[in-house]
Amino acid sequence: MIELPETHVLAEQIQQTLVGKTIQSAVANHHPHGFAWYFGDPAEYNEKLAGRTITGSAAYGGQPEIWAGETRVSFNDGVRARYLAAGEKRPEKHQLLLEFTDGTGLSCSVQMYGGMFAFENGSRDDWYYTVAKEKPSPYTAAFDEAYFGALLGGVKQKMSVKAFLATEQRIPGFGNGVLQDTLFNARLHPKRKLETLTGTDTETLFRSIKSTLAEMLDGGGRDTERDLFGKAGGYRTVLSGKTLMYPCPVCGSGLKREAYLGGNIYFCPACQPV
Repeated sequence: MIELPETHVLAEQIQQTLVGKTIQSAVANHHPHGFAWYFGDPAEYNEKLAGRTITGSAAYGGQPEIWAGETRVSFNDGVRARYLAAGEKRPEKHQLLLEFTDGTGLSCSVQMYGGMFAFENGSRDDWYYTVAKEKPSPYTAAFDEAYFGALLGGVKQKMSVKAFLATEQRIPGFGNGVLQDTLFNARLHPKRKLETLTGTDTETLFRSIKSTLAEMLDGGGRDTERDLFGKAGGYRTVLSGKTLMYPCPVCGSGLKREAYLGGNIYFCPACQPV
């Protein structure tokens, strides 16, 4: 799933690779998917996008965005965006395909669920997009200890650390994927209740959010996700489905996986006691 580090990696790759290219055609909903979402009628995407030139990109929470003048194309969640070289075979199944006048292209395919939105700047007002643009990102100085403390103080203290960090878009783009290593580095169990955190725990958690996300971005995204060129990220996850069979890198204990709050959590029971 696209989360904060992958959003920034994709936005930077779009900036470096697509800016200056002109869209020759756009095909949306070519292979219908029950959990693919669009802005308006996908049959109108060619009219919206053909002839537009890519002018920039942006990263909003878990949504990379392509700028084509005043027209925007953003995607989220389980959408896999892939740059296609001139002459490269196009995928048979895709939910959005942009062809550029120089023969290159960009395909977007939905893995589980996800949206591909083409719209005029200022016309999209859904809640997820709005909060992603308005709330400060952990990658910025505005996301400081005071801001984090205000977030923490504004919720019921009986909720778990996972519920606080990875639900309700309190931190847009911070999902279940990046949560795992963040909590491991802070030595906090995902089910730990906020009311049990000490001042030191809170400070450690804040610093882990900033440092873990920075490492993921510096590594080019997580190794469980792929970039614009189909390459896996260089950040090696400590806790994920890829590492469950290995012992904890700190204490050597066996790692655990449990279903919790709509997704799997991974943890070391010795390093992250409840």
